[in-house]
Amino acid sequence: MPRWPLLWLAAGLLSASAAADPTRAFAWPNGAKAAVSLSYDDALASQLDHALPALDALGLKATFYLTLASETVARRLPEWRAAAARGHELGNHSLFHPCSRGLPGREWVAPHRDLDRISVAAQREELLMANAMLQAIDGRSERTFTVPCGDLLASGQPYLPAVRGVFIGIKARSGGVAEDMARLDPEDVGTADPTDATGEQLIALVEQAAARGTLVSITFHGVGGDYLSVSKPAHAALLRHLAAHPERFWVDSFVNLMRHVRKLRGP
Repeated sequence: MPRWPLLWLAAGLLSASAAADPTRAFAWPNGAKAAVSLSYDDALASQLDHALPALDALGLKATFYLTLASETVARRLPEWRAAAARGHELGNHSLFHPCSRGLPGREWVAPHRDLDRISVAAQREELLMANAMLQAIDGRSERTFTVPCGDLLASGQPYLPAVRGVFIGIKARSGGVAEDMARLDPEDVGTADPTDATGEQLIALVEQAAARGTLVSITFHGVGGDYLSVSKPAHAALLRHLAAHPERFWVDSFVNLMRHVRKLRGP
């Protein structure tokens, strides 16, 4: 169960002078001020029960990062496949969600899923197999990835270099609002953990991105249930705000956002 530090609350709103700098603007579709990536980790039941209906009701697209060994994937596979058919992305969150057991508070990590004991080669193979399984579900070959637990080392060695080029985008660390699109690495994007956040806090976060003209990534887990959750009212308040301002916010799957970034940058 990943815990992304909630650092964005301390950042506050950007200064008016920084927001007014036109040289830092990035060209989002239809003149939008910011791109918004809403993602949901771990394939949780509350995401199917609460998050998906709320997104669909407002026509917003998101990314669901599936841990393929999850019972919710096995028991409710037709619902995940239907979500993909409606335009949501099914992202790679590994087969078994390996994390470092040696870090504080990680007693829940099973010894056989301890990333401290898994080789870089084995981790790469797991992610490639997860991609193959996801393609069997949705028929798509282009994929993004979110790092389980934010842990970047396998047996003490960085493993993301071993999968560089496999994914069009990777959420790899804590963060939230991109500082500068010119320097953003699509395979090293920060994402915010909104656990227990209010609707007002979530709206303030996307407004920071609009002021800066960049990208904001928010990674949910439970929505009105499960763990690391936000309440249904807080989640709904954010979605209503985004849907009410389509001229300001481009809300789409992470894979579509990263396609756009890469297209503007060129090869």
